[in-house]
This record gives sequence, structure tokens and C-alpha cells, in this order.
Amino acid sequence: MIAASMLLALVTIERLGELLLARRNTKALLAKGAYEAAPGHYVFIVALHAAWLVGLWIFAWDKPIEPGWLAVFILLQGLRFWVIGTLGKRWTTRIIVLPGSPLVRTGPYRFLSHPNYVVVIGEIAVLPLCFGLVWYALAFSALNAFVLAVRIREENSALSELRHDAKP
Repeated sequence: MIAASMLLALVTIERLGELLLARRNTKALLAKGAYEAAPGHYVFIVALHAAWLVGLWIFAWDKPIEPGWLAVFILLQGLRFWVIGTLGKRWTTRIIVLPGSPLVRTGPYRFLSHPNYVVVIGEIAVLPLCFGLVWYALAFSALNAFVLAVRIREENSALSELRHDAKP
């Protein structure tokens, strides 16, 4: 029970810290002439992630933690920090485009166009599995797939300008 609550508290603190970092980075990027693309879907992303975390507090706070799934979740956190570290001051939770800036092609972006979404897909499924909540992992993974389909389409569209600029 204590371990589950501690894990959920750590994830909650991490997410709140990420929101603060994202807000700071967004403001700085906008001040440099960046713009937000497709802001309409953002409320759904926030709602999904908030509901996922609140639901975990309701259903998992007193569950035992399955060590194998916890190891996978810890690995995903390492990947998350790699993504955030690679993007640096360009990392944000919104789609922010800074015209004229090159696309990031280092770190995990050498291998994938959207490594952060791979991490998010994993986290949405794996954290509930740490507590044996298979049904929860499936339900939120399905909702997340819908939201990410919209998000990735919008992000690809917004970043096509930068991709076009990068080609000779």
C-alpha cells in the first residue's frame, strides 16, 4: 500500500514538474516568435492524462506493485528524460513551432519522429499494469490512441514547414 502510494506520488510530482517546465518553455518560445499550432485538441490531452492519473489514485493506491512492470516503467522514465533532455528548451506539451528552426535530429529523434509518444503510449499502459489493472490499461490505451492519432496528425502538419525548409 505504501509503495503504490509512493509510486503514484512520484509520478504526480513528475507530471506537475513537467507542466511547469512546459509552461516556461512555451512562454520562452512564443517570445522568440514561435506560434502554437492546433491548440483545440490540447484540452483533450490534458483531460485524458488527468483522468488517467486521478483514476490510478482511486484504483491503485493500495495495490501491490508487480516488479517486472515497474522495471519497464522505470525504463520508460529514462526514455522520457532522454526526450526532454534532447529537446531542451524546445520541449513542451503543446505543439509549438519556431519558424526557421531546424528539426531536432539527435538523441532518440535519430531513430523516431515522435519518441515522446512512444513513451506516452508505454506509460499509459504500463503504470496500470504495475498494479495489475489490465482493464484500466486497455481502456486508457484505447482513448490515448484516439487522442494521439489527432495529435500526431496535427503535429506532422505543423512541422511540415520545418521539414520542407530542411530539404535542399
